[in-house]
Amino acid sequence: MSEKKSKKEKLADEIEQEELNILDESDETTEENVTEDTLTEDQAKILELENKLDEMESRYLRTQADFDNVKKRHVAELDAKQKYRSQSLAQDLLPALDSFEKALATKAEHEEVKQILKGMEMVYNQILVAFEKEGIEVIPAVGEQFDPNFHQAVMQDSDENAASNEITAELQKGYKLKDRVIRPSMVKVNQ
Repeated sequence: MSEKKSKKEKLADEIEQEELNILDESDETTEENVTEDTLTEDQAKILELENKLDEMESRYLRTQADFDNVKKRHVAELDAKQKYRSQSLAQDLLPALDSFEKALATKAEHEEVKQILKGMEMVYNQILVAFEKEGIEVIPAVGEQFDPNFHQAVMQDSDENAASNEITAELQKGYKLKDRVIRPSMVKVNQ
């Protein structure tokens, strides 16, 4: 009987072993499923983090570009401010300069008046030199072709000796600061 029992025991042991094997395979399958689920969850997290990183990099690059644009605009504004810093002073001095020109155009017969006019001419020339140092210059007019960017036509003339659209007289001098017109010349233009 011990042989039979041992056969039975062997058979029971084999069945038990098979059941254990089946359970082990089931556990492995469950572990594989868990591992695959974990992998897909991890991959999803990685993908999400990569998308966030791309978005942050894009936002960083846009912010950097905005900063560079603001910096360039600020530098350009400072350059323009420096370049045209004397414009308001020149505009304030132009009426005084016009008055000097009118006074210098008078004819003097007495020696004392001639001396005063000579002193005024020296002051006038000093102002012109200071204007020149700042880049302020007179806009040429008489004999030039009319240019609406630099001249303001206030009268027409019909001079046969002058070309059409040529400036025949300057009624008030115009001035420009570097490339910007401070005041256009008031002129008389030939038809």
